[in-house]
Amino acid sequence: MDHETSTGHITRKAVLRAALAAGMAAPAVLMGVPALARTLTAGEAAPALTPACDDGDDPTPPQTEGPYFKPNSPRRTSLLESGTPGIRLTVSGYVFGLACKPIPGVLLDFWQADTNGAYDNSGFRFRGHQFTDARGAFALTTIVPGLYPGRTRHLHVKLQAPGRPVLTTQLYFPNEPRNNTDTIFDPRLLMTVRDAGGAREAAFDFVLNVPQDPGPSPTPSPTGTPGGTWAAGTAYRAGDTVTYGGPGYVCLQAHTAQAGWEPPNVPALWRVG
Repeated sequence: MDHETSTGHITRKAVLRAALAAGMAAPAVLMGVPALARTLTAGEAAPALTPACDDGDDPTPPQTEGPYFKPNSPRRTSLLESGTPGIRLTVSGYVFGLACKPIPGVLLDFWQADTNGAYDNSGFRFRGHQFTDARGAFALTTIVPGLYPGRTRHLHVKLQAPGRPVLTTQLYFPNEPRNNTDTIFDPRLLMTVRDAGGAREAAFDFVLNVPQDPGPSPTPSPTGTPGGTWAAGTAYRAGDTVTYGGPGYVCLQAHTAQAGWEPPNVPALWRVG
């Protein structure tokens, strides 16, 4: 994702991303934007704070799921296995809301083709999910996917913030010849990619349609009727069963429950059972 506007100014989101990477807390980031912006722009005047996170491509646009999504992927940050062929790829970034504030606890479910362009439909090779950390950051270790017939090189991902709808989208690689012929390709979903000693490092920041105010990130309000065996703070495994508001649910993916992740709210984690 491009971190500059058409005028060449560093965007507010890029400033926040740089500060988060340096370990600053979100309130400190907001207070320190002018100084950080001067540093990033090498002496240029600092851009004014904007009221919303809008870099011209926000929120992150959705894309088709495609035919090969599978639920119940394992929780992991690395999709590599012993002897996995292919060019090693790391993808990292942050997940922001509409006010450019990072969102912790976002579910990201990745899946992709192997180096030959084939998807594993019987198992879970090159499939896995994770959650953003307290800074709203994520990191994935995998390989550069091969070319699937009719498509350019891409990664699939589903994202869901606590208590919010699922965003399904895809990520793309710059300078791929098939970007010009793939009818699904969207340049707003290009990752920033660089070579790193025979491997590649990519970065992309997602922006979800999550309202935010200038204060701390709001705690999502759970929907549904309280009551049952489901409990925040519990570590659930795939196959565990709970009740919530009357119905029973089966856990689809291992996770630690938190407010906003109640079974009716998160179909990626629970199904009625």
